[in-house]
Amino acid sequence: MNYFALIPAAGVGARMAVGYPKQYLPLLGRPMLRHTVEAFLRSPLIAHTYVVVSPEDGYVADVLPPDMAGVTVLRCGGATRMESIRNGLRLLAPMVGADDRVLVHDAARPGLTPALVGKLVAEAGTEPAGGLLALPVVDTVKSTRGGGVTTTPRDGLWLAQTPQMFPYALLRRALEEAPDPDAITDDASAVELLGLSPRLVEGHPRNLKVTLPADIRIAEMYLSMESTQ
Repeated sequence: MNYFALIPAAGVGARMAVGYPKQYLPLLGRPMLRHTVEAFLRSPLIAHTYVVVSPEDGYVADVLPPDMAGVTVLRCGGATRMESIRNGLRLLAPMVGADDRVLVHDAARPGLTPALVGKLVAEAGTEPAGGLLALPVVDTVKSTRGGGVTTTPRDGLWLAQTPQMFPYALLRRALEEAPDPDAITDDASAVELLGLSPRLVEGHPRNLKVTLPADIRIAEMYLSMESTQ
């Protein structure tokens, strides 16, 4: 089977409050999206990388030139992350086989490395229900449900990361059949609605999602560590 990366990058990143989509924020002098894409380009396991942007995106051509090898930009982004992924999967139909694996990855996770891609493929690459990178919860978890404060046991709790990898046909079916796909926060939850259990593969803190301004410094720290190795 082949492995393909699909990166939804049509969001506006409103919480970052920088006036343009956060995937184009500079990290160590290079756009965040470029760091994210290059993690897949440096992996020998990935056959091709597809990036979904909004039809009116005016930045991507400068970050990912049309002649850039190994990458195709799809201008089919939707109003939500899941809509962008669904639109991208539909366009991939002629290029991807039903059993080929699609690795869906957040554009705002620039700390991904080829080693993490390799670990996900090695441990879950042939799983029928797919798999995803995730981190075990190590902090004490509190809940305010019900009006009071209670402690929730952390045993068995994980924080989902990306990439999340599934057979093409399975992922497309899961997103197309979800009762409310736009309310789904990650691809694995759509697959779980089919009664399947994707495999959890331990990721790394460096693969954090850049959401708030404070996250930029942390991401740059990890990227700096990689550049000196």
